[in-house]
Amino acid sequence: MSIRIRYAYQTGQVWMYRRNYPQDVRQLLGTQALKQSLKTADPRVARQRVSEVDAHYDRVVTTTRTGGPQSGAQEAYSWVAQAKSSLSLLQSSLDELDQPNFNIRAGAAAPEVATLVQTYLGQRSDELRPGGFKSVRYSLGLFNSRYGAMKINQLGREEGREFLNLLPGLSILVGKDEDSAGRSLDWLLEFSRHRPKIGARTQKRIWSQVNHFLNWVVYEGDLQQNPFATVRFDRKVVQAPYAVPTDPEVARLLRSRPRDIDAVLQLCLLTGMRSGEAVGLLRHEIVNKGNLGAFVRVQPNAVRQLKTAASQREVPLHSRLVEVLDRLPSEGRLFPGLNVNLVTKRFAEARRNTGLERPGLVFHSTRKWFITQCERTGVPEHWTASLVGHQSARSENQLTYSIYSAGISDEQKRSIVDQIRLPV
Repeated sequence: MSIRIRYAYQTGQVWMYRRNYPQDVRQLLGTQALKQSLKTADPRVARQRVSEVDAHYDRVVTTTRTGGPQSGAQEAYSWVAQAKSSLSLLQSSLDELDQPNFNIRAGAAAPEVATLVQTYLGQRSDELRPGGFKSVRYSLGLFNSRYGAMKINQLGREEGREFLNLLPGLSILVGKDEDSAGRSLDWLLEFSRHRPKIGARTQKRIWSQVNHFLNWVVYEGDLQQNPFATVRFDRKVVQAPYAVPTDPEVARLLRSRPRDIDAVLQLCLLTGMRSGEAVGLLRHEIVNKGNLGAFVRVQPNAVRQLKTAASQREVPLHSRLVEVLDRLPSEGRLFPGLNVNLVTKRFAEARRNTGLERPGLVFHSTRKWFITQCERTGVPEHWTASLVGHQSARSENQLTYSIYSAGISDEQKRSIVDQIRLPV
């Protein structure tokens, strides 16, 4: 049943008052009616306020007919004053948003960029894995070498545009050449003059890491806003996927028995593990499951963390790997002298020795070879995903699928791995 209030009606959720003036009063005032928002959606409150407006209406009619001073069409009721006060407060808040104030440290001189970079890197070194921190340190090292002596509040849009425009001049050999270590951005640009250059993807990573640093400075209270926020990175990033090695290429690599990484190479080819997952394995993570044989538990440990939550899994060890792992340490790390950086270098060395200089062929390609073998033997995509630690791609709603499915069984995993054969 609808609520009725004399001279009142609802517009949306808010109650309005409207009452027509008598004809003679209407002509003198030049207006048809008294119209007033009651500033409430509650009918009980609306009834109370209608009585106030009714009293005002009567005063307007009386004073108009007697020729007294006219009080106008509206009156400052207490509830109107409250609403205006709230509106003023809201407007004041919006004005503050137009001119941001991010709690800049009062009375403190603006620190130099170099000082803040050092503090930021100290914090990030505790938060990031070694590979990720190395990338951040490199990006901020470039930025710091050019702008480190400036006060942080002297950085502006022009410095951002200048730095962004310098990035395409860097070579892919920066960081790989020993002479480039610790050099300034200007030196590296001269070094890179006649050498192959970095792609847009690497440029974007450097740019985003510098912006992350500046956003941190804002958060810490040394800047009002990121001065580079309006400088747009508009270069097209073209993905360059890793190459999938052919069977003859895999055979040549295995025959060459790459220095230090022969066992890791076989392990990754037959399990699809990432190099970081492999070199961080501990002996107790190799478990025996009776008739199903040995499995490797890929899980976070004291040596390394995992890339994603989906990376945590159990993978059957191929029969070929049992003998290989028997030759490794009986406790602790299986590959105590290896890390991802050394694996990458040894693989590059093996490529040169075997003449496999095809672009995109890197150690991570071993993972793509394993996935390709699974696909060629008819393994469903979501089964392969559970073996290599990818998010399941069976349905569009990947999260829902992972919640409702317990995954494939150990027997199914074993049957998949046993079908793979190294091309020797």
